[in-house]
Amino acid sequence: MQNLGYYNGKYDLIENMAIPMNDRVCFFGDGVYDATYSRNHIIFALDEHIDRFFSSAGLLKIKIPYSKEELKALLKEMVRKVDSGEQFVYWQVTRGTAMRNHVFPGDEVKANLWIMLKPLPVKDMSQKLKLITLEDTRFLHCNIKTLNLLPSVMAAQKAEEAGCQEVVFHRGGRVTECAHSNVSIIKDGVLITAPLDNLILPGIARAHLIKMCQEFDIPVNETPFKLDELMDADEVIVTSSGQFCMTACEIDGKTVGGKAAEIVSRLQKALLDEFLEETKKI
Repeated sequence: MQNLGYYNGKYDLIENMAIPMNDRVCFFGDGVYDATYSRNHIIFALDEHIDRFFSSAGLLKIKIPYSKEELKALLKEMVRKVDSGEQFVYWQVTRGTAMRNHVFPGDEVKANLWIMLKPLPVKDMSQKLKLITLEDTRFLHCNIKTLNLLPSVMAAQKAEEAGCQEVVFHRGGRVTECAHSNVSIIKDGVLITAPLDNLILPGIARAHLIKMCQEFDIPVNETPFKLDELMDADEVIVTSSGQFCMTACEIDGKTVGGKAAEIVSRLQKALLDEFLEETKKI
């Protein structure tokens, strides 16, 4: 298959799939999601993504109708049905299908599982990013990977209109994260990244970046940093599942970064090697 859509046991090409009108995602965005990439039909960092998925669902009191092992087995099975081995692997769970009501439906309503797979390689980390900054007006549960993404959608559109690739959110002077990625900085040889609180998503790529810094004896400081520190950083690093460690060259039209290229290059190579090793043919 060229791509694949899955909904509660039924699957077909994405363009052929349909969902019930009363799925609560249609009215409330009532669900959570996760995503990663595959290579050679092997899903990268699957255990970590599944753990985060179940954590997000638990925080919203959504009961996933599978165990972690059952869901991992299902994803591995679905990935093998797509022709290309390089895929964007996306899945989500919604609270269920019921007549519109803000209150949760009863226990007889089961959660709905979606899977969407399409051919897509990870991004070339040598590309430099142009960013803009915006006040972070999202709700205070950004640690949950919820389907309520309208603020991020609006921010991404503003970046597109500005000829940029991503938005850096801030609350007052404090930098939080990007519209669909985490942001960290390097200053004087130290990686500085926002702490894991309710204002940022616990990014898997962020965790891998920290782990790699620790392996290379690069100091890591998980502490809030401000906009002026972002603009004055030696490097600005954007991380997500599809862009393990990309750097910015411009923020709000001003040149940034480019002062710790050797550290960045070392981290990028190590992170790519990790991905290639975990997803190599057996």
